[in-house]
Amino acid sequence: MKWTQVKAVYGADNPELAEELVSDLFFSHNVKGVVCSMPEPETDPVPPACGYVTGYLPRTREGDETVRAILSGTGRLEKLGIKVNFTCCTIDEEDWSESWKEHFHVTRITDTLVVKPEWRTHPAGEEEIVIEIDPGMAFGTGTHPTTRLCMKMLEVHLQSGNRVLDVGTGSGILLITAAKLGASGLYGIDNDPLAVSTAGENLVKNKIEPESFHLSHNTIQDIPPEKFDIILANILAGVIVEILPEIRTRLKPDGTAILSGIIEEKKETVLSCLEKNGLHAVSIEQEEEWVAIAAAHS
Repeated sequence: MKWTQVKAVYGADNPELAEELVSDLFFSHNVKGVVCSMPEPETDPVPPACGYVTGYLPRTREGDETVRAILSGTGRLEKLGIKVNFTCCTIDEEDWSESWKEHFHVTRITDTLVVKPEWRTHPAGEEEIVIEIDPGMAFGTGTHPTTRLCMKMLEVHLQSGNRVLDVGTGSGILLITAAKLGASGLYGIDNDPLAVSTAGENLVKNKIEPESFHLSHNTIQDIPPEKFDIILANILAGVIVEILPEIRTRLKPDGTAILSGIIEEKKETVLSCLEKNGLHAVSIEQEEEWVAIAAAHS
């Protein structure tokens, strides 16, 4: 399949907020394989270029219309003081996947947790838990601070036998982590059917029995009203705020919600919304400009 690569090089006084807003523009149009990176000064044309976001859309008429819709978002970003330059090119799926592999290495998350691309080798230590992953076009490699923060919090809060819901499961990396830490019931949802397929493949690659997990192309509002010990939401702060009532409803009385993908500037907004929804922060962790919150019923 042919794909259109869309690259948004941005410059702004507040690069962290710019990264979130540009990423949100991509995610809101269901763009695949979104990656946020530092600029390449010799080739990136926005001065001062403080970063860029790259994503992929199928080279179809619908995909081309989506690209035009993304490009039309430039005006809204400029009103917020974000200068963006979009470039597009056509790329083969095979070329994309091979170029991605060059930048994806074994990543140590904690003393115990290690993420390994399936095409890399890693002699696992006796106490190590290795999560083998092939993200394909889905989000979730373990290399982004938002994912690392979630994995660290899972190691702290998850207990053996816990039921886990992963909202926006992406590559399935957090469900795999939960399973290897002892969770017994895994439920993952994503609004991208490709992510659901990728997550299923990665769970099986990690020797997680198919009967122990359920994946669906769905939103949290549409799934059955079950209760979970752990609810994961590694998504954008605005989406977290929107679905907090649903998270509260589905969280067991003694359960923990692990919320990530929150830029530092949005931390207080999320904390305020937690309080309004009868939840409170148990712990807050930060890496670079990204914040993760473990929350429980008040």
